[in-house]
Amino acid sequence: MQKKDCFFVGKIVKKFSFKGELLVKLDTDEPEQFLEMESVFVEVHKSLIPFFISHSALHKSELLRVQFEEVDSEEAADALLGKELYLPLTMLPKLTGNQFYYHEIIGFQVIDKQFGPVGVITGVNDSTAQPLFEIDHEGKEVLIPVNDQFIELVDRNTKTLHLDTPEGLIDLYL
Repeated sequence: MQKKDCFFVGKIVKKFSFKGELLVKLDTDEPEQFLEMESVFVEVHKSLIPFFISHSALHKSELLRVQFEEVDSEEAADALLGKELYLPLTMLPKLTGNQFYYHEIIGFQVIDKQFGPVGVITGVNDSTAQPLFEIDHEGKEVLIPVNDQFIELVDRNTKTLHLDTPEGLIDLYL
């Protein structure tokens, strides 16, 4: 399994017990959806290694307490501290309507209500305070905030994203 075929689940943040249990800070608003996992990929030395889960439970509602099958001591748990967890993209729940995953809209055409065809989404920058659509418009980068008020329609069939941005926003880049 390669990292490009997976999504980030969370990060192992600390040990929970002397028997190798670990606490994972999940990257989700719905931690309950990860309670039924049978296995997970852990990134070790830039490789994804499968780990099977003996049991898991929510801990203080935002952390997942996990016991991996082969991790049964503090020493084994220490080796996993700070490691990132991944699952295959196929395990993501399907979204409908105007909801989408950032990876899913890469390559979509963007059409603005006033401006018309803007370009192709090349990425989503989520390292800023407000995530931004990165759009290639004839070789120039256009950045548009990912904002529910701007999104009119996500059309998965035609791979288009229809926006209604404030007047002049796109012109700032051109």
